[in-house]
Amino acid sequence: MIDKAILLIIDGLGDRPIAALGDRTPLEAAHTPNLDRLATSAECGMMHTVGRGVRPGSDVAHLAIFGYERSLYYPGRGPIEAAGIGVPLEDGDVAMRGNLGTVDDKLEIVDRRAGRIRVVEPFTKMLDGMEIDGVTFLVKPGTAHRAVVVMRGPDLSAAITDNDPHVEGVAASTVTATDDSPSAKRTADALNQFLARAHEILKGHPDNRARRAEGLFEANYILLRGAGQYRRLPSFKERYGLDGCCIAGGGLYKGVAAFLGMTVLDCPGATGLPDTDIRAKFDLALESLSEYDFVFVHVKATDSLAEDGNFAGKKDFTERIDEAAAAFDALPESALLVVTADHSTPSELCAHSADPVPILFHGQGVRVDGVTAFGERACTSGGLGFITGADVMPQVINLLGRSPLLGG
Repeated sequence: MIDKAILLIIDGLGDRPIAALGDRTPLEAAHTPNLDRLATSAECGMMHTVGRGVRPGSDVAHLAIFGYERSLYYPGRGPIEAAGIGVPLEDGDVAMRGNLGTVDDKLEIVDRRAGRIRVVEPFTKMLDGMEIDGVTFLVKPGTAHRAVVVMRGPDLSAAITDNDPHVEGVAASTVTATDDSPSAKRTADALNQFLARAHEILKGHPDNRARRAEGLFEANYILLRGAGQYRRLPSFKERYGLDGCCIAGGGLYKGVAAFLGMTVLDCPGATGLPDTDIRAKFDLALESLSEYDFVFVHVKATDSLAEDGNFAGKKDFTERIDEAAAAFDALPESALLVVTADHSTPSELCAHSADPVPILFHGQGVRVDGVTAFGERACTSGGLGFITGADVMPQVINLLGRSPLLGG
């Protein structure tokens, strides 16, 4: 009997037909014997992650798949990013994600990523723990130029604007409240004071003096966006009774898992980039079934390659995923495998779309249908039909024999 599950989410896997690929999608054009073999012994279908015609971001899409409806549980991107880099959040914290960027003397943005600086910890360390008007600012480094800022104190609000205008050649924005509450005004005022003080500190940082001397962009300003207020929500284990873990390279996906109380495992070689060690992720997923009931595995680069318009690279990377998927030949009889995507990313659109994505459920007791290939059009004839992200976990729980009885 099935009692454990692996959920593999291949980011942005869905696509649209491309003339250069013979009017096939990158997934359809790729040589995928292992994924096709899984589909042949699975129940397949198509999934609108959030809803038909809805173009989801990755954070909202993942929460939907895990059964956390956005209007009730979505906190904004900031708290998820903070969780992803291991910042312990408390009720009422306001978290934002951002970049270390470069501004001139008029605060006009010269470069939003400080020349894609690779390490920002020396800068964030000098700002971490600053206090302004009873608000403590936690400032932590992310990957490369990225950082997270958490405001901690009484009477705060996430109803504030970004100071990042998302373009260069204009001045950094002043943070303002987006509602009339005193808490939003207090939060905006404290954040503006922090940003001004941080700018003065960063300008005098020894590393920035060295960067100036070398003609490099200084990391002299923090550009923030995506404010969200943390409120504790029911954990994944509380919702489903499953001990969950996560294997991912990208910070956002680790953040979603940590936000839901899953254990984030370290996987050497998992980078979230095209050079990631996919087989290492799949092998670790299988090993983790001995300790965890539910293993969430994320693979990122199909999405980023499509966003770059690189459909050939997406096809090639999909073939690498398929090659690594040979690991699932060793899937225990007691384990369910679910393979899907969080959204489509059409390579010619270079952006997310609302197109549905293929999904398969493979394991003992699954009602196998007639699908023989894992692809966008092949899976439309599968036994699952068209489902939404909110249907995934109920079906997992059903196949694990854990569904509560409704009625008598």
